[in-house]
Amino acid sequence: MSSNASHRAHPCAPALSPEVRAALATHQPVVALESTIIAHGLPRPRNLRVAEELEGLVRSAGAVPATIAVLDGKAHIGLDKAQLERVATDPAMRKLGHRDLAPALATGASGATTVSATAFLAARAGLRVFATGGLGGVHREWTRTQDESADLRLLARTGITVVCAGVKSILDVPATLQRLETLGVTVLGYGTGLFPGFYLTSSGEPVDWTVRTPEEVADVMRAQDVLGGPGAALVVANPVPVADQLDPALHDRVLAEALAECRERGIVGQAVTPFLLDRLMRGTGGASLEANLAAVRANVSLAARISGAWAARPGAPASRPDPAAGK
Repeated sequence: MSSNASHRAHPCAPALSPEVRAALATHQPVVALESTIIAHGLPRPRNLRVAEELEGLVRSAGAVPATIAVLDGKAHIGLDKAQLERVATDPAMRKLGHRDLAPALATGASGATTVSATAFLAARAGLRVFATGGLGGVHREWTRTQDESADLRLLARTGITVVCAGVKSILDVPATLQRLETLGVTVLGYGTGLFPGFYLTSSGEPVDWTVRTPEEVADVMRAQDVLGGPGAALVVANPVPVADQLDPALHDRVLAEALAECRERGIVGQAVTPFLLDRLMRGTGGASLEANLAAVRANVSLAARISGAWAARPGAPASRPDPAAGK
């Protein structure tokens, strides 16, 4: 038995759904989707409706959705209806970052994948395009806390195109952009010269490169492959539509109040992000959640178009299949 065949048969190897496997084999466009937003980011039962809606947006653009999750110690690239419902309804579903994958697989755990885990598993399976809401980044007061999302280092060594609405506005956006530059991660503004602000159309921070069509993004992806070198991600920063953004004045006021409360209560570390996001949702009457969903919808639709443009390039497959990916 060859080493590849042995690796392919390993129980910890990711399992591709029949639809995703067929799409990759025939060089059709595929879009990776995270599952944390389904399991932990939205209230039930709306979370399942949104999950189905996002997959529908991918299909309507001519691509195949590949929602990613770990179920009973098996990483799945593409979920069927029952698996998607399980992720949306099981209260025991864990939140898995890249560092959590090995113990989750080894112990038979189940969990929804964050940006870092989804990007890793998608790239390993050969997918080239991944859509999410916003990236993690450098936290405020980093010089004191040294708190930085695992997303950044993972993207620095993972060759995948990530369509997002920037980074969460509760983070230190200028420091995050500087960190991405240091790590060699290319950032493209899609139709904008300013980095998006997640809930807001603009963070006010400039980007070095602007693209305006899915075909231009596919050209950059192709140039990355021709150049070779370190396999870093390509971040496509897609602003939430102006009509759907959170009111900037309301955003700034509620965030400032939440940050002050965070300091007063001594909330630190991993507890900071969920606390701030909860205060934003409560303080905006749920408007922050709607802006988040508007951004995700726009990102998913754009990612499907980019994947289609990539697949249509002469001699450019829709993916870079990993021979280790399990059946």
